[in-house]
Amino acid sequence: MQVVVDSLLTHYEVQGKGKPVLLLHGWGDTAAGMAGLQHALAKKYKVLAIDLPGFGGTEPPQVVWGLDDYALFVANFLKKIEQKNIAAIIAHSNGGAIALRGLSKEWLVADKLVLLASAGIRGEYKGRIKAIRLVTKAGKALVMPLPKSIKDKLRRKVYKTVGSDMLVAEHLQETFKKVVTDDVRSDAAQLLLPTLLIYGEQDEATPLRYGELYHELIPGSTLEVLPGAGHFVHVERPEVVTKAIKEFIG
Repeated sequence: MQVVVDSLLTHYEVQGKGKPVLLLHGWGDTAAGMAGLQHALAKKYKVLAIDLPGFGGTEPPQVVWGLDDYALFVANFLKKIEQKNIAAIIAHSNGGAIALRGLSKEWLVADKLVLLASAGIRGEYKGRIKAIRLVTKAGKALVMPLPKSIKDKLRRKVYKTVGSDMLVAEHLQETFKKVVTDDVRSDAAQLLLPTLLIYGEQDEATPLRYGELYHELIPGSTLEVLPGAGHFVHVERPEVVTKAIKEFIG
């Protein structure tokens, strides 16, 4: 389905009936990356999944965006399709950072929040400035006529240094740099809604430490750790994640 939001042609999917829940994907991903989770949850809920601007079938922003812009976009999307009373926002990685910002500012409203390997914690490790410089340099190199093997090696180096799943999108370099330096811990500390945190024990993109920090910051939150799982917990452990979400939302 398509709709125009903030002058951007926006692609989204709707499946199922029941309590409305919203899925937000991570950086470099699309709604299709959460299709398995959407299909499983659609047996009980009305599940909305959106391609965020610059990814999938949604047009990229024409100016540099940050988390605020993405959060406001999601809020405007819900208004545009006249969807109210969101039972839960289920967000993966950078989608989690967007959800935290939107909820803390009250641009987004939901009864519950599920964070899957959420990003948004910056500066936990040394070398952050070096990482951003590397991203800038790599962004320029990735659009050069280099052999694919060299580009792939450079990408892997970028991902490891930045410490996030934030896949470098050549057309969103400046937006990437703005997003990846925005910390949402203060936003998390303002939340009062029930929150479920699901992290993979072996996640190297958004480490378990992030989940522990969010658990400390969000009053009454629940942290579930999946042994042996990596960053895409909803893909690696679909049945466990779906069961946990259904029990949490009710």
